[in-house]
Amino acid sequence: MEDARMLELIDILTRANRAYEQESREIMTDFEYDALYDELAALEAKSGVVLENSPTLRVGHEIVSSLQKVRHDTVMLSLDKTKDVAKLETFLHPADGPVAGVLSWKLDGLSLVLKYAQGRLAAAITRGNGQIGEDVTHNARFIRNIPKEIDFMGSLTLRGEAIISFSEFARINEALPADEKYKNPRNLCAGTMRQLDTRVAATRKVEYYPFSLVAGPDFALKSQGLAFLKQQGFAVAEYHLVDSENVADAVEYFKDAVAARDFATDGLVLTFDDVAYSESLGATSKFPRDSVAFKWADEQKRTRLLDIQWSPSRTGLINPIAIFEAVEIEGTTVERASLHNISILEGLSLGVGDEISVYKANMIIPQIAENFTKSGPAGPPDACPACGGPTAIKDENGTRTLHCINDTCVAKLVHTITHYASRDALNIEGFSRQTVEKFIRLGFLKSYADIYRLESHAEEIMALKGFGEKSFNKLVDAIEKSKQANLANFIFGLGIDNVGLSGAKLLCRHFDHNLDAIRHAPAEDFADIEGFGDIIAQSLHNYFRNEDNTAILDAALPFLSFIKEETLTADADSPIFGKTFVITGDLVRYKNRKELQNLIEARGGKVSASVSAKTDYLINNNVLSASAKNKKARELGVAIITEEDFINFSDL
Repeated sequence: MEDARMLELIDILTRANRAYEQESREIMTDFEYDALYDELAALEAKSGVVLENSPTLRVGHEIVSSLQKVRHDTVMLSLDKTKDVAKLETFLHPADGPVAGVLSWKLDGLSLVLKYAQGRLAAAITRGNGQIGEDVTHNARFIRNIPKEIDFMGSLTLRGEAIISFSEFARINEALPADEKYKNPRNLCAGTMRQLDTRVAATRKVEYYPFSLVAGPDFALKSQGLAFLKQQGFAVAEYHLVDSENVADAVEYFKDAVAARDFATDGLVLTFDDVAYSESLGATSKFPRDSVAFKWADEQKRTRLLDIQWSPSRTGLINPIAIFEAVEIEGTTVERASLHNISILEGLSLGVGDEISVYKANMIIPQIAENFTKSGPAGPPDACPACGGPTAIKDENGTRTLHCINDTCVAKLVHTITHYASRDALNIEGFSRQTVEKFIRLGFLKSYADIYRLESHAEEIMALKGFGEKSFNKLVDAIEKSKQANLANFIFGLGIDNVGLSGAKLLCRHFDHNLDAIRHAPAEDFADIEGFGDIIAQSLHNYFRNEDNTAILDAALPFLSFIKEETLTADADSPIFGKTFVITGDLVRYKNRKELQNLIEARGGKVSASVSAKTDYLINNNVLSASAKNKKARELGVAIITEEDFINFSDL
């Protein structure tokens, strides 16, 4: 029985690790994972048997992305963990006498190793499986608080955590469709740093906090190494020097400070300050002996599940939400928690009336820890809660999700019109989701085209609570302003699957800002656009071949006039006009790549993320670099030029 259970636990934990580390998604809560891991470790200790593929022996998982793999100079091991402050005190008072320690945040992001040579950032490598990581240097250069140059001219290696703050997480998620939203900042950060296209990282505020100097100047104490990194301009993770007498007080300080911090943390890390002493201790096959992770003991409250609600999105994804009797956790009232998908709902065997325990993951995000009565699982609804239309279950990589398949679903309509009015689309100020919902409910809106007919309901709208003549006139003025639109923003506002704002700009430039040509183009013409592929091409083709979509589009167009971009009036004799550029490496004359890209596009050129046969120039101040882009450019005969070359030949 024990062997069978161990095999089952190994399979479950391996799948959970693979999803978490390689796919930036979660198939179970942290609480569930820790409980299963501890159960496996206990069975192994009891039986004296540890199977070869046990997660208790493994540091990580093999890498499956197309990023370049790099072997670490020293293995990045996992840390042993505890939730008991007394164990930290014992840790700092071993048999041979008390020792000093460094206590710092255990940030919940993506671990990165940075390497510097001759004072410049040379490489950024993810933790990967602890032995082999992925090269994400191209994205690390866009992390704002990573110094690109430092005073120290020797070889330097440091470890730290790349994170995305809660506020940045909220900003990015707000702009994403419901089915593309990230579950937490950690997943968003990992997904951002592992992108092949640097434009993603460039638009997201990733931050980096070193916690260890691995190689460089020799220091007797780790705290001296951290002080050195501060002097070089790094935003070192906050740390306190502690001993067995005051470590408990330091833990309380960090615990009290969590609520005021704008980042995710799942605890603290304690390591011995003395470098020589640490090195003398060595490591097990999985853990270093000089460090330990302290995980917050989650405050759990027992409560009763009152309901499972299902929340539809613009794309039709319907997420389950647990509603339970309100409880106080970590100083706030909690009464609902997202269950994310059907698979998690089924894994917890949730049914209405069940006795459950609730906690806050990382002391922030409400989660269900355990179901004591397991009367479920409650089945997903056959009808969409918003429109009553049929639903369907999709299974992707073992994760089951519920979708509304009714194209006229009211929830989809709310999200579609809200997206159309959003800042990066038609930018209709004051047209909030609440206003959209109200107008749909009253029958004023059946599509985004009806926005331009709202004046016919003037008296009814001004009579609504929260609306008066002044508010209505402001809304009318905003709608009127939106009638002069940029075509790319309009196409983005249509909410076509897989077509973001940058894709809409590429589309418009390719078709010379001719909407009629875009509407009637075959799929293969879309596929010819650099940066597009078959999926985007098919999405565009399907959208403009859908009769309902074209009917709404035809209803809206009489109200709209599209502003001609500067690219349409650019000098056709300019050496930039009609040329395709790729920009890589650090810039000197321009503030950033975006500034240079905007300049090129304003003069009729195009900027692509990757070098191809369609590329005319690769801009790289390091012309002799052995980078992948330089190598590709040489293979294809693409000219590699510096900023100065670009400025000289373009007369800028």
